[in-house]
Amino acid sequence: MDAVADADRVTRRRDIVLGAGALAAGAGVLGALSGSDKPDRPRAAPDGVAAPNLNRGIRRFRMATSWPKDFPGLGIMPERFADAVRAMSDGLLDVKVYAAGELVGALECFNATSTGAADMYHAAEYYWQGVSPGFTFFTAVPMGMTATEIMGWIDWGGGQELWHELSARNNVIAFQAGNTGHQTGGWFKRPLTGLEDLKGLRMRMPGLGGKVLTELGATPVLLPGGEIYQALQSGSIDATEWVGPWNDLALGFYREAPHYYVPGFHEPGASLAVGVNLNRWAGLSTSEQAIIRHACKSANDQSIGEYTVENARALETLRDRHGIEPQLMPDEILRAVGDTADAIVGDLAQGDPLVTRIFDSYIAARNRYAEWTEISDGAFIRARALRQQG
Repeated sequence: MDAVADADRVTRRRDIVLGAGALAAGAGVLGALSGSDKPDRPRAAPDGVAAPNLNRGIRRFRMATSWPKDFPGLGIMPERFADAVRAMSDGLLDVKVYAAGELVGALECFNATSTGAADMYHAAEYYWQGVSPGFTFFTAVPMGMTATEIMGWIDWGGGQELWHELSARNNVIAFQAGNTGHQTGGWFKRPLTGLEDLKGLRMRMPGLGGKVLTELGATPVLLPGGEIYQALQSGSIDATEWVGPWNDLALGFYREAPHYYVPGFHEPGASLAVGVNLNRWAGLSTSEQAIIRHACKSANDQSIGEYTVENARALETLRDRHGIEPQLMPDEILRAVGDTADAIVGDLAQGDPLVTRIFDSYIAARNRYAEWTEISDGAFIRARALRQQG
């Protein structure tokens, strides 16, 4: 746990940025990355940063990912992270990114990093739900937090410290390193008219969203992205969610399941992560750790803007070229999902004191942030829609 404590001190000690800046290609790189830091952030007493040792040689890291090679958005995030690490360290830290299946399977990244078979991973934490249900809270919870809300909770509301504690059980330390924003409800071979249409439905959906489907009579299936289209084509699944228009268009789901539904109750803001083997992390200097932290922040921040732009473009393409018009999921389904999700998420908190603390922190943050999101973003979006209608 000493390495986790060190990580927390790095997170809070903003003057560490100066040490990372000494290694950066230019001082402006880290200035841009840390520009949103709050001056009143509690911090540990500064204890100085050692000058970088340029004679240490290049440190190489193998990063396993859950994404197809060069896949739009998801596959590019880890490459951006690796590029940022290389630039800020003047090439002294070198991360080689492996697509799903190149080093280990898409869903094996966590175990590989935990054991040291890989040094890092880039993936979605809810893939490790079988290790602990607590990981789900660090990706997305049905009817949970939006992208900006989960960023607020993890960075400023105590989420990161809880995440450190959970990951350290498996010799990993993890940070936010991407977010897809709000995801869509999914692609269905047959239209949805009400709850009865979920009975017996076989749908690709991971995490707690899959548990919600089970309670509503459907059968969730966990598949990595590269296997979904074939499963739709063969009929082994009847529906799938993935991300949103940009990634969904790239995989061609519209050809097999033309009924496209919104909103995505399961992932209102899906956070993605870089996990690092805790032994490798502990062997890094404080400035090297800061470089990795800020590369994660850079990848996370860039992804929000990129997904906003590319989802809008892809939605136009789906409409104009393929005749796909998103449909609203029936209210009956959304109400049932909301009631079921709250019960399932509450059940997760039973039996493990750490998961209980994560649950309590997450739910308190969601409820606290919800009112502000509603009277800010929600009210404005409704106002803007009225103007457009007029």
